[in-house]
Amino acid sequence: MNQLLGPLILVMLGAAVVLWWRARGGREAAGLPSGRVVYADTGAWQKNERPLFSKRHNLTGKPDYLVREGASLIPVEVKSRAAPDAPYLSHVMQLAAYGLLVEEALGAPAPYGLIHYRDQTFRVDFTPALRRELLALLAEMRRGQRAKAVHRNHSQPQRCAHCGYQAVCGESL
Repeated sequence: MNQLLGPLILVMLGAAVVLWWRARGGREAAGLPSGRVVYADTGAWQKNERPLFSKRHNLTGKPDYLVREGASLIPVEVKSRAAPDAPYLSHVMQLAAYGLLVEEALGAPAPYGLIHYRDQTFRVDFTPALRRELLALLAEMRRGQRAKAVHRNHSQPQRCAHCGYQAVCGESL
């Protein structure tokens, strides 16, 4: 019996190392920083169905991940496409909204967030200027909800060409 104990311990230790290594690779592939994942809304990890909500800003959302770093919570948004030269403004605003939700709904500081594309991760600092830009965008969106007509933004013709509403849009290119 004692002769089997040594090899069994070695096999278990080897399995533990392999599992740890694979988990580490999964974190890196998802663009997650070090820290403990406390919220996940992707199929790769446990799905968290409860969205974050801010009554003050009438805003709700579900970040892909929240990672605890000390007292802070870091939102991580994962995109499946290749990285652009700089993150798209829409992705930055989405991440900024998650930062606002973390602070409002969970009462935890969110000093920055991460946008992870297939081949690159961008850090976005949540500055007062970004917060003002987000709040202005939210106000503009609310004005659009009350308007009788909202005109399309065609500053990106490629986006218009792939839009799902093109067939019914009176302003398509």
